[in-house]
Amino acid sequence: MRKKVSIIGAGNVGASAAERIVQRRLADVVLVDIVEGLPQGKALDLNEAGPVDGYDCRLTGSNGYEATAGSDIVVITSGLPRKPGMSRDDLLQKNFEIVRSVTEQVARQSPKAILIVVSNPLDAMAHTALKVSGFPRERVLGMAGVLDSARMRFFIAEALGVSVEDTHAFVLGGHGDSMVPLPRYSTVAGIPITELLPRDQVEAIVQRTRDGGIEVVNLLKSGSAYYAPASSIVRMVQAILLDEHRILPCAACLQGEYGYLGLFLGVPVQLGSGGLEKVIEIRLAEDEKAALDRSAAAVRELVAKLAL
Repeated sequence: MRKKVSIIGAGNVGASAAERIVQRRLADVVLVDIVEGLPQGKALDLNEAGPVDGYDCRLTGSNGYEATAGSDIVVITSGLPRKPGMSRDDLLQKNFEIVRSVTEQVARQSPKAILIVVSNPLDAMAHTALKVSGFPRERVLGMAGVLDSARMRFFIAEALGVSVEDTHAFVLGGHGDSMVPLPRYSTVAGIPITELLPRDQVEAIVQRTRDGGIEVVNLLKSGSAYYAPASSIVRMVQAILLDEHRILPCAACLQGEYGYLGLFLGVPVQLGSGGLEKVIEIRLAEDEKAALDRSAAAVRELVAKLAL
């Protein structure tokens, strides 16, 4: 029997993730959305692409949650998208209500599922899902670091004219303006970018990484990024379903790691069939830890505003 992944929210991010999951033959997919006909239409369209692309994974569209029952993974993308001039923090209260309701439904239908939260502001919404579901921290993760690191990897490759496959990037902290890209741990074929690029160029890459999401929003003018977020979701889904024990940057609820307790922050983690297997701790320089403290404070401030 195939694994089952439910994606709550059939917009651009959710539908693109569903497409990649079935194309990689990872699982059957259930798309859920409140808009009547939207998840059903997208599921049918992707099913009809199966004979062309050569996959037998099945997609189901639904406006309710019954079809999600028994999911191995539930991806929560529901929520308002960010618009020009809107920060992730502006989304807090509205998306809190949405994610709280969604989590109640999916936890009831799939009590053994692993939750991957994508809704913004990411760290606060992951915290919401953890508290509402009552799941252990191993089974509630936020998709942030894979995306932020991918953006930084592309900017590094672009600056040096090298393959993205040779680049590695390291981003810690909250998924927002306070994220902490770490040039010292970001490399090309194992060489730190601080050895390959002048300081001003490194600083420009760091800032562009922080602004990666809003840069796309400003260009599109009527929407937000979805190709890269969808690919980042699928990278996490694959690591879990195939029990890869991959080390990926994700938002995880820290229990003393890096000196924080009960707070979701982007950190390197090991992912396998049970979700979070371990948090990888690295040594931080004084300025890096100070930046992470500021990021943690920003996340803590958001969480304090939630009615949990």
